[in-house]
Amino acid sequence: MQSKAAAKTSYPNRRFFLLGVFVELFLIAAFLFQVENWLAVQFHNFSQIVHFPLLILLESGLGATAPTTALTLLGGFAVMSLLWGFLISLLVNGFAPFLKRLDQSQRKLVWYGAVAVGLVCLVWAGIGMAPERQRPFVSSPETEAVVNANNAFALDLYHKLKDKPGNLFFSPYGVSSSLAMTSAGARRQTEMEMTNALHFSLPTEKLHPAFKSLTARLAGLERWNHIALTCANSLWCQQDHSFTQDYLKTIRENYSAEAKPVDFKNSSGSAAAEINSWIDAHTNHKIPTGIGPGQISPDTRLVLCDAIYFKGKWQQQFKKKDTKTAPFHIATNETVTVPTMYQSAPFKHAMTEDRLVEMLEMPYAGADLSMVILLPGQLEYLPDAERNDVHDLGQNLNADNLRAWLKLLDEKHPHKTSVWLPRFKTADSLNLKNELQVLGVTSAFSKAADFSGMDGATGLFLADVIHQAFVEVNETGTEATAMTLATAMSKGIDDRFVVDRPFIFLIRDNGSGCILFLGRIVDPTK
Repeated sequence: MQSKAAAKTSYPNRRFFLLGVFVELFLIAAFLFQVENWLAVQFHNFSQIVHFPLLILLESGLGATAPTTALTLLGGFAVMSLLWGFLISLLVNGFAPFLKRLDQSQRKLVWYGAVAVGLVCLVWAGIGMAPERQRPFVSSPETEAVVNANNAFALDLYHKLKDKPGNLFFSPYGVSSSLAMTSAGARRQTEMEMTNALHFSLPTEKLHPAFKSLTARLAGLERWNHIALTCANSLWCQQDHSFTQDYLKTIRENYSAEAKPVDFKNSSGSAAAEINSWIDAHTNHKIPTGIGPGQISPDTRLVLCDAIYFKGKWQQQFKKKDTKTAPFHIATNETVTVPTMYQSAPFKHAMTEDRLVEMLEMPYAGADLSMVILLPGQLEYLPDAERNDVHDLGQNLNADNLRAWLKLLDEKHPHKTSVWLPRFKTADSLNLKNELQVLGVTSAFSKAADFSGMDGATGLFLADVIHQAFVEVNETGTEATAMTLATAMSKGIDDRFVVDRPFIFLIRDNGSGCILFLGRIVDPTK
């Protein structure tokens, strides 16, 4: 009888010890696997804290030889397993008075419930700690054509803006989609000019559904990943100006554009305030004043607005404790000091064969979006006057070169790379009217404009295309936003990648290849 009783009392103790072994194995795995997401980091830090005495013992000399190291680790594992088992037994015994009041079926229900909750937590933790992989995207020929057009237009626009002094940042996708909405109402010469400038190769009946498909892809990325990516469109119409139902339907179905009536004629100020409020809300309050004083007048009949907002965490986050001030060389004889982030982790890193461009890809959570940094290569044997700089890099930034550079980068496998990257935050406000005219969109801004697809008449023309953008890059990730307005008026290795000089960067959707944002940083402090 005594032996049976002893067996009954020892069984729970063995069970608690086995649970303790399981907990210890889980914490060891969390400590060893270097998966850099939020949940894995929390488990890693907790495991390091609870094993701190054991780590001290190993460093004190107990692990000087292989046998003593093995014995120390085995003894530490046994002690920690017993400790976890003891803590679990205390927890269970704390609930014992409550369990005693339950009958056998109720106890089984509580036990099964606890096991189910435990399993759900383990599955959740396992999913959270699993390495994040890019989701496959099968692009249709139509969507691919829109992406190629957007990227070609992005580089065309960059070349028209590159002589602007200082930092530069804009969303080519935002501008392109806003102008695509406008082109849906363009006819004849005006439509042809916009189509050519935007590199659209699809017929109208395929172009706008292709934009819809791409927008749906980007909306899916926000749902799947731990990022914020919002693309919103709106259409602001003079309340007594009649627009065709076909045009409103095209905008609504393919761009999810909100059609809102306002009174430009009698209350242009309040109309501007209402549009600014919409922009502010859809860019997470980063662009509170999209429309400035005087940009909306009583003659305005239509404002097309596109807003894109992105906030993403790095897949491999920088640690704030590793951020130190470092020099950033704006020019040969001009240097600023800027907080510079550091980490060593697996990244795709490549340099072109001529060594003129060095590239690094830094994925965001989910790996579907990434920032690609294009750094002018430094050829040490050249005198300073002949060395490659960001302006030379910008001159060579065309569709063919960028495609070849990104192909070279994509073919690389992530490998240990030490990265130094300055923190930066910049905002840009652009009126793209002149740049678009240089690109060939001329009649749209004159009395020769034909937007009869919007209202059945030829009384509308574009007044301005206003674009504002904001980006902030820090240890956690990137926050970027942009908005575009088109207003119409009536006629009346353990390699080293050191970003210590001006550079170009882009944020792209890796699945479709679409460039969402494009920028140049000359001075990270501005």
